[in-house]
Amino acid sequence: MPHINLLPWREQQRKESHNKFVAILGVVVVLCIFSMFLLSSFYSSLHDGQNIKNSYLSNEIGLLDQRIREINQLDKKKENLQQRMRLIEELQSSRNLGTQIMDEVAKIVPAGVYLTKLERRGNRILVVGRSESNNRLSSMLRQVQSSYLLERPVMQGIIAGEQTSRLLSDFNMEFYVKPFDKITEVANEP
Repeated sequence: MPHINLLPWREQQRKESHNKFVAILGVVVVLCIFSMFLLSSFYSSLHDGQNIKNSYLSNEIGLLDQRIREINQLDKKKENLQQRMRLIEELQSSRNLGTQIMDEVAKIVPAGVYLTKLERRGNRILVVGRSESNNRLSSMLRQVQSSYLLERPVMQGIIAGEQTSRLLSDFNMEFYVKPFDKITEVANEP
């Protein structure tokens, strides 16, 4: 037995163990690198998928923004058309306003009051005339206040005067035509 040398066998076994260890280590490194590659490609595909979703959403948001702009433009057109319609309605209703004013003035002027001048400036009407008494003028003021078309009567002055055998007072008065919306409210009431 003394002639058996176990050292080369141990040496050989060590080399084989070392080779196995290196092989296993190589396989583990390759598996790690492969798993890192798979993991990297998985996250890369997730990232690419999210980028695709984001670009799709960006396109859809762009389309929706365009539709919102179109809707806003349509709203502006609608508002312009409604404003035009209101203007046309006002013009249509005020078409006979001069005739209505003359008719209403004829209704509010009591007997004994004579108009010498009637002038319209926008919504303001200036009246110059003569009256037999101040009571008749106050009656005219009350008639203007209760009118559906006229409002805010203001007596600017009364000047007592003499003409032939009758006493007549000269007066200046102004009142206003009611705005269109007030006239239509009164006209639409039952």
